[in-house]
Amino acid sequence: MVKCNTMQEVRREIDRLDRELVKLLAERQGYIEQAGHIKGERSAVRDDARIEDVVAKVVAEAERAGLSPAIAEPLWRLLIEKSIEHEYTVFDARAQKTGTD
Repeated sequence: MVKCNTMQEVRREIDRLDRELVKLLAERQGYIEQAGHIKGERSAVRDDARIEDVVAKVVAEAERAGLSPAIAEPLWRLLIEKSIEHEYTVFDARAQKTGTD
């Protein structure tokens, strides 16, 4: 982490991190899209056990990294829900294209 002395420096670093986060989220979305193509049944898109596993891993990593669990957990739960919505869209488009459910 860079030591900042002005709000301009803080904002510059936050903007830099936001650009990096967008790249990482785009990469994550790519894997979500692959899952939407791989899963054989629409009911497989939402996996509650996997959701809880991901959240537990994220909260543990957040604690190690110094990120407040009060930020990490709700943020990842929202990310997961939006990812599931996107995966349903990908799955449904594939199913419509191939004529399968």
